[in-house]
Order: sequence, then C-alpha cells, then structure tokens
Amino acid sequence: MNRPAIVALLAAAAGPAALAQQHIDAVNKYAWSENVGWLNFADAGSPPGSQSVLIETSFLSGYVWGENIGWINMGDGTPTNGVSYANVNGTDFGVNLNTVTGHLTGYAWGENVGWINFSGGALATPAKPARIDAPAHRFRGYAWGENIGWINLDDATHYVGVRCPADLNGDGFVNGDDYDLFASWFEVADTQADITNDGFVNGDDYDAFASAFEAGC
Repeated sequence: MNRPAIVALLAAAAGPAALAQQHIDAVNKYAWSENVGWLNFADAGSPPGSQSVLIETSFLSGYVWGENIGWINMGDGTPTNGVSYANVNGTDFGVNLNTVTGHLTGYAWGENVGWINFSGGALATPAKPARIDAPAHRFRGYAWGENIGWINLDDATHYVGVRCPADLNGDGFVNGDDYDLFASWFEVADTQADITNDGFVNGDDYDAFASAFEAGC
C-alpha cells in the first residue's frame, strides 16, 4: 500500500479512538536514586526493550532495571478487575495510573529491595506525587522505597520520557515515515500494528493511529 492510500484511509478513519499502550522514550529513560544509582525504564528483556515499562490506559506494566539492585516489577499487565491493580496481596500488585490527573499510585516490587510505593511522593514535604505529565511526555515526582529511599522522577535533564504515541520509529518527529512504517506493519498483520493492544490488527488500529497522528506531539 502506498503512502497516498494509507493517508486517505487514516484520514477517513480519524476519530476519538485512543492508544491503549505507550512506550518509554529510547533516549530519556533513566530515573535516579541516591542510594542505588540509575534505574533504566526502557531496556528490560532480550532483545532489549521487549519487557520494558509500558503505559497502559490505567496502569503500568513491565520491568525497570537497576545495575545495583536488579529487576523492579511494575506489574504484570493483567490486573484482576482489568482496570487497576488491587495492591492488597502479592499476586495482584503494580503501579496504577489515574486517567484524569496522571498520578501514579500502588506498588512495584524488587526482589532485592522489596516494595516501592509510587504514592509515596505525595507524602513528601513539599508534596511531589509521582505522575505522568502528558503534555511534557515525561514522568515527574518521586516514588519511595523503604529499603532504598527516594526515586527521583523530577529531574530537569535526566528523566523518564514517554514516547510520542504516533512517533513509531522513535526519531522524535511525527511525519510520513511513521505512516509508512504503520502501513508496512498493517499490510502483513504484524503485531506491532496492534496499536490498541487488543490482540487483533484491524480498523480499530487505523482509528487509534489516525487519532494519535492528528494530535501530533
């Protein structure tokens, strides 16, 4: 399918659909903890990034890697109620996302460091709640681990960024190259074209990508 065809189809499909999943920026991917060093939100798994932190509609999933502390599990992506982790036991835990405010709550788990409270920053003085700043495409605030202290998501230059949803090739721009990439995935039903993350490659993915493309970054 050529670019004019995909542009026409996406323009016709544009609507209110939203992306169900967003990725961590490939460059801005680190948070700092005074006691354990840098924490990488983007490169978990083999190949790198295959188990990275993902931002779902109302919760997070995936792993953070700390060179000095190992893996931190942000949630398995399957909260029992399908919306948010209950965080009342060790089987249904993870970091939740408030779809209105962007605030992060709940717990991540590190085998070597225990529970990390993403609600903890709200209790700091002054309050610095962990959150996703959607207009700035980045995380902000602080999280708290009883065994490691504060995790700083608030630094101006070293931070965890959120990749612009329509920037599929991660080059920092939303343009025809992203259209071409989506079209190539869609034509062969590549799972990377499953923008809505529902297990299918279909018109809903056209709608979601078209909406994201129109919104830009």
